[in-house]
Amino acid sequence: MTASPPPSAPLWQATVLTLFPEMFPGPLGVSLAGRALAGGIWTLEARDIRASATDKHRSVDDTPAGGGPGMVLRADVLAAAIDAAAVAPERPKLLMSPRGRPLTQAFVRELADGPGPLIVCGRFEGIDQRVIDARELIEVSIGDYVLSGGEIAALVLIDACVRLLPGVMGKLESATDESFSDGLLEYPQYTRPQLFEGRPIPDVLTSGDHAKVAAWRRAQAEALTQARRPDLWAEWQVRQTLEQSRTSQKAPKSTTDG
Repeated sequence: MTASPPPSAPLWQATVLTLFPEMFPGPLGVSLAGRALAGGIWTLEARDIRASATDKHRSVDDTPAGGGPGMVLRADVLAAAIDAAAVAPERPKLLMSPRGRPLTQAFVRELADGPGPLIVCGRFEGIDQRVIDARELIEVSIGDYVLSGGEIAALVLIDACVRLLPGVMGKLESATDESFSDGLLEYPQYTRPQLFEGRPIPDVLTSGDHAKVAAWRRAQAEALTQARRPDLWAEWQVRQTLEQSRTSQKAPKSTTDG
């Protein structure tokens, strides 16, 4: 799916190194991401790591040094695949890994604001540490669990980034009101019918009072975050304290004449 990018729009690129390139674009080829891909807002290249193998069997892995179960992706083959991709030096090189840096909304925004990453999808027991060090791969995790490979994690990362690109979402406010955008979980949402199985829409949301709606949503977001994610709540409180301190320090001191 290729097309010319919209005028003056930056082209965000995703390059994926995988043993299963047929998994892409997958779900990225439909809905918001798919329309943006077809419209040229971003591009996707899935490259087969096995194409960089040098023996007749196209071997990409070997047994772990020191023994142990499973197989490990070879440093020489993966390094050759990374080099063959020839991505610009300013593009980050990521490795999807359960031991990596957590993929937070702030990190997603950072990646979406850049030129787009090269993403390595591991398999088996992992990849040789030497290629991680030699190619300066940034390990990234989408959660505290283990998948069969990095492809699904790469799809998650790309989708999270693409939806933030200019021209992808219909309303910019949709992104700013979501969970994690300001450190809090999102408030509950409602729509018609007014009454569902005896459960009404909260009166405040149909009051027409925008200030009261905003206050209710804020209170709900705070309550949900405190109850479900005490870790986020603690971080948010610290940030609020720091912001209040900075604001008070910047406030001009009152003066009187005489």
